[in-house]
Amino acid sequence: MSQELQGDKRLEQFIPPEGVPIHLAIASLGTRLGAQCLDLLFTFIIVFICAVAIIFGGFLSSEAEVMLVILLAFLFRTPYYILSELIWNGRTLGKRITGIRVVNVNGRRLTPHQVTARNLMKEVEIFTPLALIFSIRSTHLLESGFTILWIVIVTIVPLANRRRQRLGDIIAGTLVVDNPRSVLLDDLAISSPSALSSLSPQIGFDFLPEHLDVYGKYELQTLEEVLRDPTKSPGNEETIQIVRTIVRKIRYQDPVKPGQELLFLSAFYRAQREHLETLRLFGTRRENKFHNDEKDPGSIGPAV
Repeated sequence: MSQELQGDKRLEQFIPPEGVPIHLAIASLGTRLGAQCLDLLFTFIIVFICAVAIIFGGFLSSEAEVMLVILLAFLFRTPYYILSELIWNGRTLGKRITGIRVVNVNGRRLTPHQVTARNLMKEVEIFTPLALIFSIRSTHLLESGFTILWIVIVTIVPLANRRRQRLGDIIAGTLVVDNPRSVLLDDLAISSPSALSSLSPQIGFDFLPEHLDVYGKYELQTLEEVLRDPTKSPGNEETIQIVRTIVRKIRYQDPVKPGQELLFLSAFYRAQREHLETLRLFGTRRENKFHNDEKDPGSIGPAV
């Protein structure tokens, strides 16, 4: 991974399994604090309603009521964070409102182990110290000193960390980034990228059904990201490597001359999209390149 600054945003480069770099802005500490406060508010409202019901029920002693409310707060709060980030792919209600999300540092999908680890660490980093602060007057001086020291440590870690990771993120291998905004772009199937405007319209590529049977929807979306990337020029080394990979995987026989890389990718994108849409009309959906493995368990699918 590499980092670069763009304005006030610190960008982090991720290399997902398909090999196409993705740049995401690391969320600011202020935004993360706002999301955390919103999540605390949501959980507090639920726990408060339960506490009122328990108190007005009057079937427990005051000590038992306090212990039950504390237990309910833990039993509701921890699953809330874990289940929210699992269901909404790294987002809680607070994160959805503030526009941030949790991602895997290696660019892959978040795992349940990562989500569980980072949120269980919140009990150690945030909630337990907060509880100790409220009872600091009744604790021993040494215990109070350790509590204050621990609060200072967990506060300094994200401030001193270049990725703004708290301890839970470091242990789980996660980052909190700004959630990319969805923008409706021009349809590549009917409009060519600006980088192709200078290429000769006489150059064309023909693809046979066997060429288009290799990849699925996932690879098509990845190719669209490549074509929309303004840094991808015909002579770009990464563009050349992508073309070589596709040519090898689909066993394309016609030569792709230097300078024709983007035109080849654009033509392949249009043909592949039309092919997948035609298959879908007949009830065949191909999510990714591994669709051949489902037909023949003994076959080895092409690797990207």
